[in-house]
Amino acid sequence: MALYSRQKQNKGLFQKDKIFAEKVSVALKDTQTPSYELELDLSEENINDSQLRMLFAVCNPINSNESQIALALRILCGFGVEEISNALLSSKDTINKRLYRAKSTLRENNIDLSFPSNLELEKRLDNVLSILHLLFNEGYYSSTASNTISKELCLEALRLLYNLTEKDNTNVPRANALMALFCFHSSRFDARFDQTGQQVIYEEQDKTKWNFELIEKGEYYLSFSANEAQISKYHLEAGIAFWHTRIKVAEKNKWNNILQLYNRLLQIEYSPITALNRTYALAMAESKATALKQALKINLKQNHLYQSLLAELYRGIDSLKHIHHLDLALNLAKNENDKLFLKDKLDKARC
Repeated sequence: MALYSRQKQNKGLFQKDKIFAEKVSVALKDTQTPSYELELDLSEENINDSQLRMLFAVCNPINSNESQIALALRILCGFGVEEISNALLSSKDTINKRLYRAKSTLRENNIDLSFPSNLELEKRLDNVLSILHLLFNEGYYSSTASNTISKELCLEALRLLYNLTEKDNTNVPRANALMALFCFHSSRFDARFDQTGQQVIYEEQDKTKWNFELIEKGEYYLSFSANEAQISKYHLEAGIAFWHTRIKVAEKNKWNNILQLYNRLLQIEYSPITALNRTYALAMAESKATALKQALKINLKQNHLYQSLLAELYRGIDSLKHIHHLDLALNLAKNENDKLFLKDKLDKARC
């Protein structure tokens, strides 16, 4: 049974921060952020935010890292099993098993769900950051929702992470790097769709719709995150997002920097999605032919983004394969906006 259920509320976010209160809420006007109805009586000591307290409580090392993250996404963030399986690139059967085992372990061991000590908090912080990262990503690009951007999920992830950076014992460089990433991505919310609701690819976005104050805030958090000897994946992802916000930089230089950051990111933590994104950067920095050789090595054949990338790489090289992969992408897409976007591209390719 879920500990929380998704509801809406009209409370503003980032009330302690003037720029966020005055700029983010304006830039993301007409959105509401989810609230959660607490079904378990928890102490208010040590932390005021109930969701953060529960995130740390659920991320108990008695369960595996994968199970902790799946459980938190399910019972705290309200994700469905399909959403979790998509986010974690796993099957629904595997996720169901993880959820069952994780709940059983907590119940059988009579685990205390109060907020952990400072020592335990540090051990659990990385998983909490992973959950917030996944929560933001699901909001920013949902593979199942009818709308590609669910601003309320992004705002909730921003709010929770902001609360983390406001507390001395969790205001660490990697948390600030993740906040920088969120700010850079959020700055382009309004440019990602046109007036009809159709997706707008990065290269065609109206830069005047970007929120440059959020970009500056991202630069602040990225700079603040530099006080750490070891570079985390969030530092690298924030660096990639930073270069995407550069306007007065030569395209070749921008994409070369993005490519190098992707190379380092894959060395730290391999992910087929990261490899996919890196391949696009390779095409932009070098050539489609070079990128195509790398793309064909990635095992994501049942992913519509992968088929979309192959279609793009074949465009101008092989028109039949370009259309073939667009057709595959359309059949694999689950999001209605994605389907409309791909159908439009397919219709134009067949003309």
